[in-house]
Amino acid sequence: MDIACSTTTTHLKIQEPESQLDPPISLTQHDILQVTLSGPALVLAVLSIIVSIQILQPSLTCTLVALAPIPWIIHNDYENFINLGPGGTPSTFFGYLKITYLRLFALSDPYTPPSFSSEKIYPTNGYYQRAHSWLPKRDGPRPKIAGIAPQRQLDQQGCAKMYQTLRTSLETLAVKHPDMFRVGTSCFEKKGLALFARHPINPTCRGEICHVHHSDRSLHMNLHPDDAKIVLENGWGERHPLARGGWMKAYVPREFIMIYAPRDRMELDVVCRIIEAAGFWVSGEKVEILVGKEQILGRKADATER
Repeated sequence: MDIACSTTTTHLKIQEPESQLDPPISLTQHDILQVTLSGPALVLAVLSIIVSIQILQPSLTCTLVALAPIPWIIHNDYENFINLGPGGTPSTFFGYLKITYLRLFALSDPYTPPSFSSEKIYPTNGYYQRAHSWLPKRDGPRPKIAGIAPQRQLDQQGCAKMYQTLRTSLETLAVKHPDMFRVGTSCFEKKGLALFARHPINPTCRGEICHVHHSDRSLHMNLHPDDAKIVLENGWGERHPLARGGWMKAYVPREFIMIYAPRDRMELDVVCRIIEAAGFWVSGEKVEILVGKEQILGRKADATER
């Protein structure tokens, strides 16, 4: 890779430039079944079991012992939800209860594209006309993903330089095409930078095309089924757990996909090609996203033309 980034499987700490409005956060996830007892707590637990056996029936005591870990399991699961940071769901206990309920309907396989064979879709074909050659295979295994709302990438985090360049690229696109696009706060996340279509042809949240996550540098976006199939098959992302259509459209569209954080310049170029496809699906417009030095060259060319 052009820029080396350290990775971890269960802990991700981001250091962003001071210019960012959102402070860096730690994404920590732990086993919800893990219950740790200190010495005094272990002695107290043993004494409680002995007293319960003497006072209560053995069968009732066994039931209480079996149910005892449940409060710790709920606590650990709640902490995992809070540690993912702010997102589309409030970081409160009521928000946790909502996500726990929605988890019952989450996709069991986020890597298989949905079927749209019986539905009319416009545009009929994806941005790249079903051409598989436009997207290479992503190197390495898929990163570890956790959560629903928010949904975050826990390892293989992208580089800060690629993240900043991506943000600048989206802002530049909106400046160069103010009649077609704008940037603003994500409608899905309620925070973070997002790219919007001014005149969407496919419904999303206020025409949102994509948004970037400050905490893990991954993205969410809406893609044409043709393009989504290629992205999923080549390992660049996965479907959102609630992107199954039907009544779940109240939360996210069926075309809603997470794209993994770019780790180097090559991956950033690929991610920008995917964003172009997302822009085509939502707005119907074909545009090119300039990256890095190309942005500067593009601006100089525009100045020369004027």
